[in-house]
Amino acid sequence: MKASYLKEEHDILRNSIKRFLEKEAYPYFQEWEEKQMIPRSFWKKMGEQGFLCPWLDEKYGGYEADFGYSVVINEELEKVGTGLIGIGLHNDIVVPYLYHYGTEAQKNKWLAKCASGDIITAIAMTEPGAGSDLASIRTSAQLSDDNYLVNGEKTFITNGIHADLIVIVCKTDSKISPPYRGISLLVVERDTGGFSRGKQLNKLGLHSQDTAELIFQDAKVPRDNLLGKPGEGFYYLMDQLQQECLIVAIGGISASERMLEITVNYVKQRKAFGQSIASFQNTQFTLAELQTEVEIGRTFLDRTIEAHMNGEDVVQEVSMAKWWITELVKKVAAACMHLHGGYGYMEEYEIARRYRDAPVTAIYAGSNEIMKSIIAKKMGLH
Repeated sequence: MKASYLKEEHDILRNSIKRFLEKEAYPYFQEWEEKQMIPRSFWKKMGEQGFLCPWLDEKYGGYEADFGYSVVINEELEKVGTGLIGIGLHNDIVVPYLYHYGTEAQKNKWLAKCASGDIITAIAMTEPGAGSDLASIRTSAQLSDDNYLVNGEKTFITNGIHADLIVIVCKTDSKISPPYRGISLLVVERDTGGFSRGKQLNKLGLHSQDTAELIFQDAKVPRDNLLGKPGEGFYYLMDQLQQECLIVAIGGISASERMLEITVNYVKQRKAFGQSIASFQNTQFTLAELQTEVEIGRTFLDRTIEAHMNGEDVVQEVSMAKWWITELVKKVAAACMHLHGGYGYMEEYEIARRYRDAPVTAIYAGSNEIMKSIIAKKMGLH
């Protein structure tokens, strides 16, 4: 069933980005996985085609497109590989912070380059000793004349190597209680003195996605790079949580659909005991059950996306979608790899990569335990 929020213009976009990816991504994706990096030239090509931040105002280089465009772009990127998640992060998670909380001067300085691919963004929340518990972050930013002096470390940062602009979550007031009221957002630029990148992290999956450690040692960040108001950072993060989790859920359902597609094709061709694997009842029941769950997930997700596009508060539903769908991704990956038999464990088969890439979706953008805590709070269970 086609989602009601998808119109003719979204179909035109889907056909356009499909053709683009067939030429510019699919033939090279395995190479990017092996090199553990997506080239900046691909980002530039995405920008030239209007696939970066199309929702931005025209004066900032966008097309004022609705969120349906973001859905289509993220779905088609996910069909290539989950390693392209950094583009969705840039388009629909980081740049919205700049747009919603930035000054006009900040917007004029950065947004058009975000849309063209000249600027790649990242957001730095996680630290070696603090993940989902943002109130426990230790990275500090002390105001000194017209600069903030930033000290601390961030880790697991998506786009960490490529990023030209990094929105960092830091403490501008370490004495205030409760601690989350001391959190602010600062924008750190690539050439900032005292800022360096650690090693690119060697991950189990998402090999083509550049993930890195970031180190700040008396990094001098101009006062003008404060995003919004000091001490308001935690509230900004919570305001944007809805869309961030939605992006992960969209990728998850798209990955599940892709894994089912390649597995159905495989079991029809693969023979055992003189007949196709698809003819065995166990195969049929397994895939029928998975198809049902994916359809249920897709239907709930589409309804939630539509509510989000209408400006409704659907934090509870988005949290439900994020945890349920990312658990489903792991289930689909395991079952589909098993149905591939020994070949499923071979790197030349896409399902092997999908199996590696699936688990982290239940961890990033707030672990699934955090999602359940949010749902419980919305239910009045706190």
